[in-house]
Amino acid sequence: MGDRFQVIVDLDASEADAGRLGRRVVDRLVAEGIVLAERTKCVLGQPLGHPPGPHWERAVTDDWDFEPWDGLAVHTRRTGFTSGADKPGAALCPHCGASTPLEDVHWQRFGTAIRTWHDTGAATVDCPTCAHPVPVPDWTWDEAPLAFGTLGFEFWNWPELSDDFRARLAALLDGHRTAYVWGKI
Repeated sequence: MGDRFQVIVDLDASEADAGRLGRRVVDRLVAEGIVLAERTKCVLGQPLGHPPGPHWERAVTDDWDFEPWDGLAVHTRRTGFTSGADKPGAALCPHCGASTPLEDVHWQRFGTAIRTWHDTGAATVDCPTCAHPVPVPDWTWDEAPLAFGTLGFEFWNWPELSDDFRARLAALLDGHRTAYVWGKI
């Protein structure tokens, strides 16, 4: 069966803002009964998370067929979020829309930039088509989504989060752009 995860990533939060914005979102989710305030061992790969609250269904689509059995992990440091083991087939430039196939040469350029971003918080990759330098978090990806940010809300083993819920959560993030990454391990 495996474990499923869904992550809403704030693409614009600074390291200084991540903790404050993370607390704001958790406080709202607790107030709505979507998660509990207490932190328990309810998420994979993290020591503690917020278990589902009595009104968890306010976060998911109407056609859910199971109740969540794990919780919410809040990441507040530079993280690359991925959908799983597969790498994307192409990177998409936000300026010109060109698709760059991630073959060996291009993947090496992106891999180097991703490591630099993770270590320093800033890195760009020049688009091979328009030559515009694009910050790592601004690229989008085809088949296997990736997202890079200092704030992420990772829901483990929940039914599909609704578009409305994802928009309500994003509205708490000071107008920041968000990405939605999901996968199964």
